[in-house]
Amino acid sequence: MPAPAYALIATDLDGTLLRDDDTVSDRTRAALATAVGAGARHIVVTGRPAPRVRPLLGGLGPGGGGLAVCAQGAQLYDAARDRLVWSLTLDRELAEQALGKIEAEVGQVHAAVDQDGVDGLTLIEPQYLMPHPTLPAVRVHRRADLWAAPISKVLLRHDTLGDDELAAVARAAVGPLASVTMSGPGTVELQPHGVTKATGLSLAAQRLAAGPESTLAFGDMPNDVPMFGWAARGVAMANAHPDLKAVADEVTSTNEEDGVAEVLERVFG
Repeated sequence: MPAPAYALIATDLDGTLLRDDDTVSDRTRAALATAVGAGARHIVVTGRPAPRVRPLLGGLGPGGGGLAVCAQGAQLYDAARDRLVWSLTLDRELAEQALGKIEAEVGQVHAAVDQDGVDGLTLIEPQYLMPHPTLPAVRVHRRADLWAAPISKVLLRHDTLGDDELAAVARAAVGPLASVTMSGPGTVELQPHGVTKATGLSLAAQRLAAGPESTLAFGDMPNDVPMFGWAARGVAMANAHPDLKAVADEVTSTNEEDGVAEVLERVFG
């Protein structure tokens, strides 16, 4: 069998591979199956932590039972064994300092954290509103409760600032304490410094004997920009953030219109 056009297909989940109801269409599942049948490997690369990814992987078809890069690159999850191959945590003292620096600039922010581990919880402050209502979360009484166990990242919201403005202010305020990204509407995040989807995907690709020159990546938000910079080809969804479209090699249809399948059908036939 000749080598596939791309040996590795890296897909974001929300706003990309998933429809807005957290499902994968039959067309997209069939396109992934065709690509895998042609010899390609599929890997999920998502901002979601491993516990929020685990229930979805079984519905992806071929490739859904393998490795998944989670938590913006901080975790590599092995779905077949239900374990983390590796995990990087955000120092909780640094996270608290970072929040203080941000609030010194913009006033009160509302925070949430994703705990580390395959069974880690998402904890949210009293006034924090979950941007994705289908994701389970536990409301705590005070900020100190967020630091009860190791965390992979912090999620931020502000009462009046938009996502782009909050991300810009946070990035300038925290400096080297953490990396700042935006992964979706209402989802500005702090993660371990230097950790991105690109760093996580790079390490995962090594395990799959693949490199950037043979990787086709799909995404929709600014947190996918580093992944597009690493992969040979980056495809943004029509619903993608302008920052990602600006660096994409191609723009496909929306996640609701099977944009991932549209490209895979063309590439793999």
